[in-house]
Amino acid sequence: MPELPEVETTRRGIAPALQQQIISQVVVRESRLRWPIPADLPQRLAGQQIQAVNRRGKYLLLETGDGTALFHLGMSGSLRILRQDVPVGKHDHVDLQLANGYNLRFNDPRRFGALLWTTEPPERHPLLRDLGPEPLGPAFGGEYLYRRARGRQLAVKSFIMDGHVVVGVGNIYANEALFLAGIHPERAAGRIAESRYVVLAAAIRQVLEDAIRQGGTTLRDYVGGFGEPGYFQQSLRVYGRHNLPCQQCQTPIRLSRTGQRATYFCSRCQH
Repeated sequence: MPELPEVETTRRGIAPALQQQIISQVVVRESRLRWPIPADLPQRLAGQQIQAVNRRGKYLLLETGDGTALFHLGMSGSLRILRQDVPVGKHDHVDLQLANGYNLRFNDPRRFGALLWTTEPPERHPLLRDLGPEPLGPAFGGEYLYRRARGRQLAVKSFIMDGHVVVGVGNIYANEALFLAGIHPERAAGRIAESRYVVLAAAIRQVLEDAIRQGGTTLRDYVGGFGEPGYFQQSLRVYGRHNLPCQQCQTPIRLSRTGQRATYFCSRCQH
């Protein structure tokens, strides 16, 4: 599933090709996605100029003068910049045709992604308004995590994966950040000192920034805005390394389940 680094990598890839471009036509071949594509979306977007391409959590926001198109990549979706004469594939559900001869093409084999429209400020949209702060933004830090964790018995890994606490810390990145911070993933969130949360917040930033620089983590079929794969998987320290030696102490990496998700950790380095 594309996570925050994959979505941010996609945003950075497609934004230069989209900003200030005019949408000449919208072709919807399949509207039955996670939520139905609004029937009037082609009429609303046609003729609009894309003023900005932003991201909130795992949502990509194409902002125009009249409103904002919200994309979510779901389990296996991708957005690609292609010339309009590139043949359509089986799962190419939507084309935003640009006046300059290029397409923004939305491909989604499992149809669990979304394309929605709002004329309200996007932060007020029901899917966005209750999200936590961006982990790479100024509102996020150790003091914030410590304050939100007070009195909570929830495992810290589940805590940092809660999108109402902080957006975009998916399973892979939670495993990696907790390892960097030396915190056991099953420790109760409310029993961690503020000083350790300062370290954890920095680790979350580092892991996400490293993944963005390397184009995201390629698992299954994620590709970036021009079809390029991510390479962060080659840098994973614990995720997917069950029984392999810890890179710091050589203790075999252990595997458990936290909140129904695979949890990888070093029993010696993380406590």
